[in-house]
Amino acid sequence: MSFRERLKKIVEQVDGAIGALIMGYDGIPIDESIRPNASLDVQLLAVEYATLLKEIKRTVDVLKTGGMEEVSITSGELRVVIRALNEEFFMVLLLEKEGNFGLGRYLLRLNAQAFRDMLQD
Repeated sequence: MSFRERLKKIVEQVDGAIGALIMGYDGIPIDESIRPNASLDVQLLAVEYATLLKEIKRTVDVLKTGGMEEVSITSGELRVVIRALNEEFFMVLLLEKEGNFGLGRYLLRLNAQAFRDMLQD
């Protein structure tokens, strides 16, 4: 199964999911699956969050509290769940505010190892 197929499956399984993507901490996207009716600029959002994640990752490293695993951000209309895959890449799930946050987190965690394996190939 390709990156896109696996991401699409996650988006289809989570009520309120807008899209999912895999991205490098350098802001370069690897692949994505975005619902056709998405009204926001997912690429811009992901690039901006990549910058923020680099700082969070650096802070976690300085504090020596273990590797960063997950970050979630909730705004007035959007929830973003981010799961680290390795030192170079992370995955993002974008949800409507009332989307199924718990299932989204679970599916990211469940699929993380498969994405890690795919990135090594």
